[in-house]
Amino acid sequence: MTFESVRSSYGAKASQYVDAVGSIEHAAAADVAFVETWARSIKGTVLDVGCGPGQWTHHLSTLGIAVEGVDPVPEFIRIAQRSYPQERYRRGRAESLHVGSEALGGVLAWYSLIHTIPELIGEALAEFARCIRPGGGLALGFFTGPTLEPFDHAVATAYYWPLDLLASHVEAAGFTVTQSESRNEGQARTHGSLLAVR
Repeated sequence: MTFESVRSSYGAKASQYVDAVGSIEHAAAADVAFVETWARSIKGTVLDVGCGPGQWTHHLSTLGIAVEGVDPVPEFIRIAQRSYPQERYRRGRAESLHVGSEALGGVLAWYSLIHTIPELIGEALAEFARCIRPGGGLALGFFTGPTLEPFDHAVATAYYWPLDLLASHVEAAGFTVTQSESRNEGQARTHGSLLAVR
């Protein structure tokens, strides 16, 4: 599984993705509250990395937060620009954000690293650390489980990450993890979230 194959798979299923999970109304209320609370604590621009069709970028913008969406899938960027023309969206990927060092107040990567090969996740986290100013924040959403293992996601292979293991990678990139939690409300997969400070 390569970055290009994941990008192509999302592009081919962009419309179905939007219909299934591409609206803020699809998000769990607990996730919306979690992200809102974090984003309101950030001083400076938030970069929504892996923004998909733009729902989180738009939602945070309506709260008065300075935010920009970045995604490697051109179909998603076109949908986001059409759906939410008042916000800023551009192509980019987690490992190469094309912003200056220490230019961001925070990075939201909400389920945007789930397809990253575990051996390569440090590249994305190092790029986040480069771009976030000291004292800035990182918020991650992901699938969690007791062991690091792949599973068959509807679009492309994804990974379950144990909370402690992912936290150790985040800290190795230059962050201090301040919060991590998991939640399963009868879903097939367990949600994980993590906050860290640069």
